[in-house]
Amino acid sequence: MSVIENIAGVPPPPGGMPRALPQFSHITRYWDPLLGVYVAKLLPGEYYVTERSEVVCTVLGSCVSACIRDRVRGLGGMNHFMLPIDQSLGSGAWSEGVSAATRYGNVAMEMLINDLLKLGARRQHLEVKLVGGGKVLAAATDVGANNIEFVRKYVQTEGFEVSGEDLGGALPRKVYYFPDSGKVRVKKLMKMNNTTIVDRERQYMQTLEKAPQSGGVELF
Repeated sequence: MSVIENIAGVPPPPGGMPRALPQFSHITRYWDPLLGVYVAKLLPGEYYVTERSEVVCTVLGSCVSACIRDRVRGLGGMNHFMLPIDQSLGSGAWSEGVSAATRYGNVAMEMLINDLLKLGARRQHLEVKLVGGGKVLAAATDVGANNIEFVRKYVQTEGFEVSGEDLGGALPRKVYYFPDSGKVRVKKLMKMNNTTIVDRERQYMQTLEKAPQSGGVELF
């Protein structure tokens, strides 16, 4: 095979992009010719669940993503949250302002798990993998460490077993999650050459403060 043919990768299958679940129609999705699969790209405060052979990806600095799937049925999803807990929201408010609320870990975890259960997943079959929480922001508070502490305590309290994690450190990460197989691919990004993620998280933190709302590749 020539170099040009190799770079071209796999063309998308006939029939076009499969329809996303209605609540995720706003999520950016695209065909990745090298992976040979459709990819849903998450920004901070977003989450995505799929019943199809799709990949969910995001870039994490101090944020954390939980990758959760029903290992029997193969359906699963991933979230991307910036702060551990929104103290202003009770469970009765989770159905309102989801785009704002899911930036917080407690809401993002509940929304992801609840959507999986609504699709027929069983709690006893859920497989959890955790990624992110790097110390990439020059702030007095270690946001990444707080996110890690929260998510570990959350899954322990809820009785879930973590089957894999890549947490902490000082580098941002690019994450690809394959819900049908449970694979997580993590690429560490060189901090000195990747200031975009740090700038984005800093701006995102400033937005939250101003308007609060009620490397290698590793496979595991």
